[in-house]
Amino acid sequence: MFELAKKDGYLATNSLLLDAVVIARAYGALDADADQFPDSLDQLRIGLNSVPEWLATAREFVRQAVPRKGLIVVFSPLLKPVAADLESKLAESALLYCQLADIRSFAHGRHLWLAERPDDCAILALVEPGLEQLWARMQQLLPGGVPVCTMLLGGARPQDLLAGLVAQMQLVSLIAGELQKDPAKPHVPVFGRELYYVDLPVFIPAPKETGRWGEQSKYEVLGARWPSIGHGGAMSRALESFETALGLQSFRAIVFDYDGTLCSSQRKEVPPTAAIVDQLRRLLDAGISVGVASGRGDSIQQHLRDVLPSALWSKVHLGLYNGGWIGLLGDDIQRRVITNEFLSHVRRILGRLEGLGVPIERVRETYPHQISVRFKEGVDAENMWFVIADSLRQAGLDTSTVVRSKHSVDVLAVNVNKAHLVANMIQARSIDPYQVVTMGDQGAWPGNDSSLLEHRFSLSVDQPSRRLDRGWKLAPHHKRDVDATLWYLQRAETDAATGSFRFVLST
Repeated sequence: MFELAKKDGYLATNSLLLDAVVIARAYGALDADADQFPDSLDQLRIGLNSVPEWLATAREFVRQAVPRKGLIVVFSPLLKPVAADLESKLAESALLYCQLADIRSFAHGRHLWLAERPDDCAILALVEPGLEQLWARMQQLLPGGVPVCTMLLGGARPQDLLAGLVAQMQLVSLIAGELQKDPAKPHVPVFGRELYYVDLPVFIPAPKETGRWGEQSKYEVLGARWPSIGHGGAMSRALESFETALGLQSFRAIVFDYDGTLCSSQRKEVPPTAAIVDQLRRLLDAGISVGVASGRGDSIQQHLRDVLPSALWSKVHLGLYNGGWIGLLGDDIQRRVITNEFLSHVRRILGRLEGLGVPIERVRETYPHQISVRFKEGVDAENMWFVIADSLRQAGLDTSTVVRSKHSVDVLAVNVNKAHLVANMIQARSIDPYQVVTMGDQGAWPGNDSSLLEHRFSLSVDQPSRRLDRGWKLAPHHKRDVDATLWYLQRAETDAATGSFRFVLST
């Protein structure tokens, strides 16, 4: 945390500049160019000039522009952040009317202002070396009576954008001084405050829970985002068939994925929310068996022990390490380190990838079940799945057991998958397979819930299975992950007499 030396004013320039510097330096570090920043803001440059020197040349422009009340900002697309912030400051402080114009589209009608209203506007151009000559030619063609000022930045590197940000902030200060206003402390009218504090949920209703949401998510996972109307019959019939069968079936057991289903999918391991725990207890108290399958290990067991009373532990089945270890919530996890030739080979390949700079943050080996690979903050696990799977393919290894979650890629040993927990519960509880329903967020292979959502009665809370007879996401499209799980569970009507429940999704 960085504390501001001075409290922000109305335009929040201090915190904006602080954030910009931190982000710019972070990107500079990623580019391995840590020496690109000057020691102080005083060393920032607009062309060959310091910011104060450039502002001195802009004073006459400000004097001419302010009475016109309008400013057209023509900008290089690489400098859009500078232009956008300038527009917001001029507009929010009511200093000048500001119109932004990408230099590439200025000739497409934007120039008409100069012909129709030349006395009402001035032009500020934000350009970098790549467009400097183009702007010079454009400026020669503009009407002579329109004031023009150019901010020539050295490029679009982080330090160049930072220079532009500082320069435009101080330009706003010049404009405010010409108008004898203090943009940091404007008079905010009562109606403005009332507008700011309007309670949006009161006036904007939530999306109506109507329609058949399952079709849209199935089309998306199949890559058919704009399905032909003439080919919608098969999908509609499959959805109707699944919904009908689900509504008629009673269930004695339910198996959940953990991350993204019972708790938010994030880097930090957290227990389920109180709302989820209440629903789990409601099911367990009705005599319904609950299973939890996860790629994680004993941390899941501890989280669930912390939120569920010990009297219920015998009804909760766990399939940890993607089903590599199966037991009850009250059981002790037996740690056995058994060499696995396939996983050992995988680990050597991952070591080589780390040496090449692949953004791997941590490799967790859980022999003989799996190897889990977590990536650095901001790295897309979906893209990294291809990197790892292709590396295993090149080594002649089977890639069918390489699965991914939203935050990691897991390489499973042969015969390890979450579906084994379902089979174990069916046998242990003498339950008909059709009396078990499964739920997960990554239902399409290589998602790590694909085996779980292969079960006949299975529901997705995010990405559905590609099969049309199972693995549907029936929750509203705007509800995902834990919210979707709650939506399903709130529509599960229990019957303690039979230790079962049914889904009533139509209410």
